[in-house]
Amino acid sequence: MSSNRWSRDELKLAFHLYCQLPFGRLHQRNPEIIQLAGFIGRTPSALAMKLVNFASLDPAITASGRKGLGGASKLDQETWDQFHADWEGLALECERLRAGLVTATAVVVPSIEDDLTAYYIGETRQAIVEQRIKQQFFRKAVLSSYRGKCCMSGLAEPRLLLASHIVPWSQDKANRLNPANGLCLSALHDRAFDQGLIALTDEFTVILSASLRQRDEPFVREVLLPLAGRQIELPERFMPSVELLAWHRERVFVG
Repeated sequence: MSSNRWSRDELKLAFHLYCQLPFGRLHQRNPEIIQLAGFIGRTPSALAMKLVNFASLDPAITASGRKGLGGASKLDQETWDQFHADWEGLALECERLRAGLVTATAVVVPSIEDDLTAYYIGETRQAIVEQRIKQQFFRKAVLSSYRGKCCMSGLAEPRLLLASHIVPWSQDKANRLNPANGLCLSALHDRAFDQGLIALTDEFTVILSASLRQRDEPFVREVLLPLAGRQIELPERFMPSVELLAWHRERVFVG
């Protein structure tokens, strides 16, 4: 699949992986980079360099003082723009591209479809598989951006973490898989955010609803009230969209 110049498909797969890896793991020793490099016929060091090229296009990275690696090409920028214009379509396309490469190289990789085969057939099964692909991409992209920790509590137990949508899945198709529409939250904080008991300002500080502030319970006093006015732990990449946060405050937050 490779040549001296990177193809569009190679760049899509590279950016797809970039979205799902913490910034600190964009190096040639990362097993996921080694695996994809093997599939596309690139060296792990070349793929790692390409991922850091993408980092140089990421406003959240450059705003933090990190620069990534210079030399991003016009095609790199086009790939970045394509994903931001159609997260769902490209997430599904990359899964198909990757599946084709796995088949061509005869490598056995656990499939997202494996546990669905016995229960569903036809269009229903395909719809469920695609839903799982989308959800898995969004979860990995959000959790990796937040270093695998709840941005409000610092909890790092993955079994208690959720990739929470700022604007719900059903309300905004264009941003369903956009990592800037995501927050890494514990199950408790996710529920409070989803129910409008917690919101965020444009400066990423926590607002608590009046009903929550008025509850005189030890748990609320000790765990939730201290969040008021505190800035969340910001992500390495894909800063929360202030436009989407405003939507949440206006449509979901109970004030």
